[in-house]
This record gives sequence, C-alpha cells and structure tokens, in this order.
Amino acid sequence: MRERIAATKLKNDNHIPGPALASDNPKTFPGPLVLPGDEIAEDPEYPPQSLQEWVDEEDRNPVTPKRRTVYVVPPPQISDDVDFLKTWSQPKDYQQKDRVEPPLTNEVHEYLSAFYHGLPVKLMSRSTLRLVGWRPGETSAKSTSKAKSRRPKYECVRIRVRASKDGVFDGQLNLNDLLDAAIGMLPKDAYALLFLVNHDIYEDENDDFACGRAYGGSRVAVVSSARYNPNLDALESVERLHAWPASHCETYISAFCDAADEDSNAKKPSKSHTKAKQNKGDVGTSTSKTGPVETAISVHRNLPMENLTSSSLSALWLGRICRTASHELGHCFGIDHCMYYACSMQGTASVGEDASQPPYLCPVDLAKILHATSTTAIERYHALLAFCEKPHHKNEHIFAPLAAWIRGRLIELEE
Repeated sequence: MRERIAATKLKNDNHIPGPALASDNPKTFPGPLVLPGDEIAEDPEYPPQSLQEWVDEEDRNPVTPKRRTVYVVPPPQISDDVDFLKTWSQPKDYQQKDRVEPPLTNEVHEYLSAFYHGLPVKLMSRSTLRLVGWRPGETSAKSTSKAKSRRPKYECVRIRVRASKDGVFDGQLNLNDLLDAAIGMLPKDAYALLFLVNHDIYEDENDDFACGRAYGGSRVAVVSSARYNPNLDALESVERLHAWPASHCETYISAFCDAADEDSNAKKPSKSHTKAKQNKGDVGTSTSKTGPVETAISVHRNLPMENLTSSSLSALWLGRICRTASHELGHCFGIDHCMYYACSMQGTASVGEDASQPPYLCPVDLAKILHATSTTAIERYHALLAFCEKPHHKNEHIFAPLAAWIRGRLIELEE
C-alpha cells in the first residue's frame, strides 16, 4: 500500500494528491489480475513506473503550448483499384453472423476528448487518407511550376500485406508500415496522433495478428478494430459474463486457475500463478459500504449477456476500441504498462485479457495524465461520465458499468 501511494507523489511532496485518496481501497482500485497466460503472469518482474519516474523520463515528450493537440485519423478510404480490400475488414464467415456495425470514428474521438480532457482532441478529415494500388517509385508529388506548387502535396507509403495467418480474415496490413504512414502525416501542432484502421494487422511474420501499437517517442499509435468484433468472441476466448467489471469474480478466478492446473499440458504453477489465487478476493463480499467496483458489477449483472441486439453489439465493440485507443495513446504520453493496479494501462497478452481490464486509469497513471493535461480528476471524471450517459451509451456494456464506477468515484472525491 505504501509503495502504491508513494508512486502517486513527486519528490518533496508531503501531501497525498487527490487521485491517491482511495488508492489503498480495493473496492475502488483492485490490484491487477495475474491469471495463467496473462501478460503480468508471463513477466511478473516488469518494472513499475511511478509518477516521479514518469516525470524524470528523458525520452518523454512534454506537452507544450505549440504542441498539445491530439489527432484522431479515421480509417482510410479505399480506391477502386484496390476494391478487394473492402472485404478484408470482415471475418470470412461474417455473412453467417449477425450484422454488427463497426465503431464510428467520431464516437471514438468524443471518448478520447473526455479521456484526455484538458487537451484539444481533433478529428482529421476522412479524405486525408486513401488506400491505393502501389506504384513503385512514387513517394511524393513534387511540383515544378507555380500552378502545381499550389496543389497540396501528398506522400504514398507502401503498406505490405499478407494472407491472414490464422485464416480469420482474407488479408492483413502491416502494422509497422501503418505506423510509418502515421508519422508522415503528423501535424506540426500535434502532441500525438492515433490512426484507426478497420483491417486486421500484423507486426512481423511470427504474429498471428496485432490489435494496436504505439511508437511513443514518435508520438503515433495505430489501433485496429478487426479482432474486437463481437462476432469473434468465441474464437478469441472472450468471456462476456466475466468481462470487466466482473473480471475479479472469486468463483470465476478459482475455476480458471483450477482448469489451468488440471490441463495436462500446463506447466507447474509459477509464483505469479499462485498470486492470482491469493488476489482473487480483491473485490470481496464485505457488508461494509459498497464501493465503485461493486456498484459497477451490479450494473454489469443487469445487462443482457446473450442474444444482444445489433446496437448493443456495436456499443460493445465501440467500448473495446475506446479502451485500446486510450491505452495506446497513453504510451504516446510516456506512460508505461501499469503493474500497480487493474488499470487501462495494463499490458495484455490476448483479446480475452483485454476484456477483463478496466477502462479507467489507476491513481498512479491518473496522476500522470492530470500532470500532462493540467486538469483535475473531478473535471475529467465529469467529462467521461457525460459521454457514458449519452442515450445510446448509458444502458450498454462497458459504458454503463463505467458510469456507475465514475459516480461512485466522484462521491469519494467530493466527500
């Protein structure tokens, strides 16, 4: 507990900052899950990053008056000469599933505007980017006459493609090439840029797929919506019933660990595996005052888990993208993976683990964002709550439990 509280403070600061008021209360900020196969279980010695360490990080990009805007780039349009790419954003058996509309970029933009409240978050025009057939040798438009010089310049970045390694999609785009494209369109006043894509992506030949990546030093991030499609939940072992905030369910964790122990191919449980069992009571059944997490769980339990409507599936998809987008942009702010709490800045080893992690920031990482954005915790929480309480969000997965959690957190802070 002392280490967690100290991680929210700067040197010579004798006062506990606002975000740390409930940092020792697992009913508000549970510790991270450490289940078999989770990223922390695979690398339990990964070093945590305190607020002071974040401030002292030499490679961190500071927010400045001339460079403080976060840009969101919508998925690129597709030219007629590569029309076949339109089917690549849909799983091969998509027609056999319920039609689910992909997340709207303007909704992701609005969520990030609230998440990074205090900084301008701008949405680029969809006409900014287009996927076209590759023409070797053409990298940019150069003009020789005054008439041509008035035309906007453009850059063409080669994006490598390959067939989907696991066969779920017809093809994939290369993540590193997409990041290069993002760097090429970074505006001068940009603090960071998030590039959203609808297609499945891969980072190297050994990968089946990737969901997103950030080049923090270059201030760019790429996030793909493809694998978060709810129609792929069974394939990706996404547990909707025990997704956040119900991911700390004691019964579920016990069953999960027992199943791993009984697996004939499972390795002998490591210390981190044992820790998962020890930490399963982070959200207990105490009769004391209900905390924000328990309130969020109650809301989650009252939401339908099966036979979701098309709009509910779309909202679930949106919530997943919002969580990953805010995570990858967090790396652009210099924030490392969280080892202190269950937190949206936790690392993840699978799409299933993604679903178990909360969309909120823990006290340590919240202190970093408040330092960068020059806003207050209460102002930021109110901005996020306003987004979650929109008519088409307030009764949906992720957003409804998050609204309940925020309301509980505001009560703690305002008291």
